[in-house]
Amino acid sequence: MKVDVNGPDPVRRRDARRNRELLVEAAREVFAAQGLDAPLDVIARRAGVGNATLYRHFPSRAALVDAVFRDSLSQTMDAGDRARIAEDAWAGLLGYVEEVFEGLAADRGANDLMTTHLEGVRSLDSVHAHNRETVEVLLRRGREQGTVRDDLTTEDLLVALAVLGRAVPALTSTAPDAWRRPLALLLDGLRASPTAAPLPEPSLTPPQLGTFLGNLGPHRD
Repeated sequence: MKVDVNGPDPVRRRDARRNRELLVEAAREVFAAQGLDAPLDVIARRAGVGNATLYRHFPSRAALVDAVFRDSLSQTMDAGDRARIAEDAWAGLLGYVEEVFEGLAADRGANDLMTTHLEGVRSLDSVHAHNRETVEVLLRRGREQGTVRDDLTTEDLLVALAVLGRAVPALTSTAPDAWRRPLALLLDGLRASPTAAPLPEPSLTPPQLGTFLGNLGPHRD
């Protein structure tokens, strides 16, 4: 028997790459339709492979999620970079939030990813940090320009966006653009106004925000 001293058989490597591609594509479709709680065996069946093959490539749900969404998460960060340099901070904030919500409406998995916290997704940790920084920059500039209320914190807005974001799938199943109206009402409440009543209760702290996002789900292992 001939032993390949140079490593694994090229055919096996090619098959492994193909199986990985099939799994990522199947997961993208299943997550988009069912969310990140979708059973992994459903993904394996759609890819035409066994569960053992799935776990050989992706030992955890977080590893699979990271592979599926890495590119789209980088696009979210690009949108944040564009928003930060907008001359009008209020316009930059509106455009950024609307672009993010369009992604939440189009993909159930992306909605789960952006509105909750899933341990072990390295690209998600980066995008959450970048998203927080984008919101913080735009709110600070908005306060300096007199367009954003003075008592609004970054955590206030992230909580409100996460809560509304979780409702987006139900809204879009009722009417495709139904989420736009409550989002507009939410954002209008951020505006500086001499008649605005002070906000009750203190804002959540950054650690409390992380706990809150984790409690929103998804929770499947």
